[in-house]
Formats: sequence, C-alpha cells, structure tokens
Amino acid sequence: MNQASWWSLFGAAFVTVFVAELGDKTQLAALGLSAAKDRPWAVFFGSSAALVVASALAVLVGRGLTRVLDPRWLHYGGAVLFLAVGVFLLVRGPEVPPP
Repeated sequence: MNQASWWSLFGAAFVTVFVAELGDKTQLAALGLSAAKDRPWAVFFGSSAALVVASALAVLVGRGLTRVLDPRWLHYGGAVLFLAVGVFLLVRGPEVPPP
C-alpha cells in the first residue's frame, strides 16, 4: 500500500467514525460523567481508551471475517442489516412517552 492510499484510508476511517460518534450515546455518557465529576481529563482519557479498544476489536473481528468470507458479502450483509433496522424503525413508528 502506498503512502497516499494509507492516508486516504486513514482519513476516510477518521471522518466516518467521527461523524458516526457525534451525538450518540457514547458522547452523552462522556458528557454526563464530565458534568457530574470534577475530573474531565479522567473522563476524556477513559472514554478515548474505550473507543480505541472497541475499534481495535472491530478491526480484528472484521479482519478475521475476511479470512472466512468474501469482503463483498460483509458489505452486502452490513447494507441489508442497515436497511432492515431502518424499515423496522419506520414500521414500528416513533416511541411516544405516556402522558
């Protein structure tokens, strides 16, 4: 892999994960912990380490699956699961809290 394609893949991974993580439950948990405690750097480093470990696990599992399955099928499976969850949420409708 040449240097340009490495940086291109790095950039794509960074932007994809960064955008996916904005405003999700992980961010809300870190926000809540840092608001409740007077140790924001402990929350930062703890949540950063957790994201690194979770990402490493995902990379290792993904790499292992490509040894058994064609990567195209992983993409197709991900797309089907994404669409299935979307259809499920559309059919189920919004959750309305009781009055």
